[in-house]
Amino acid sequence: MPQPTLTATVPRQLVHRAAVAETYLTGWEKTGTDRFRLSAQWPRAHQLHVSPDRSAHEPLLVAETVRQCGALLSHTAYEAPLDHCFVLQELRLTTHPEHLAVGAAPAEPVLDVRVFDIRRRSGRPTAFRYDTDVRLGGERVASAHIWVSWTSPSVYRRLRGGRTVDTVSTLPPPPALPADAVGRALAADVVLAPPERPGRWQLRVDTAHPVFFDHPLDHVPGMLLLEAARQAARATTGGPGSSASFRATFHQYAELDIPTWIEVMDADRKGLRVRGTQGGSTVFECAVDAAAR
Repeated sequence: MPQPTLTATVPRQLVHRAAVAETYLTGWEKTGTDRFRLSAQWPRAHQLHVSPDRSAHEPLLVAETVRQCGALLSHTAYEAPLDHCFVLQELRLTTHPEHLAVGAAPAEPVLDVRVFDIRRRSGRPTAFRYDTDVRLGGERVASAHIWVSWTSPSVYRRLRGGRTVDTVSTLPPPPALPADAVGRALAADVVLAPPERPGRWQLRVDTAHPVFFDHPLDHVPGMLLLEAARQAARATTGGPGSSASFRATFHQYAELDIPTWIEVMDADRKGLRVRGTQGGSTVFECAVDAAAR
């Protein structure tokens, strides 16, 4: 009798997660010059990444899976030491929600990755861009583009100017919007406060959140900012529709001890543009497009 195929996640350290439960990649192989195929497994239920009725995988689950691809490949194929610090510079994601339904077993997507624009310092890679094609059961469920860079702990300390997990005091989170106003089931997952004025909210940063802060950080993570853009879109449209694509640029670190403001710059029936600011400076921008009706 043939033996069953055994599957496990990749080491969590390679994708910069502390929890095995938040590690989605299960393997990788090289398929050509700067080309790779990765496998993953998605949960059927999740606090954030599966819809409250457990019928669909959220687009941000795809974003997190694609993010993990860059971390894994940087360490395994491009010589990035495990202690180096990573910065998400840009993320573009287009999903096809009609192919993201939760099935009778955990979904196992295949991700084909092409790495390019590899930047080096002293002969070692320090950044790259990569395109990812995500397929599930033969169907293309998403495509993505990410630009990520990494640096040594000593350089990172200089860049951060003394800000560390131990020295930064996080602002207490303000009250939250109603969870159903932003398409969430739990108040703990709401990242926007009631609006200061229409289309402008303070970001709620809860460093005890088990997904956004899977491990201690000295700044607001990019995935939390993407979720803020998603929730801003939901709060603005007021309907049950979902966001299908994100085009985000991260300009600078969003600090934990300074209020972050999430603001809708313009909106129409197809989507909207969100900006995050601190002290008058833009920390990130994100265009959010709605799923086709």
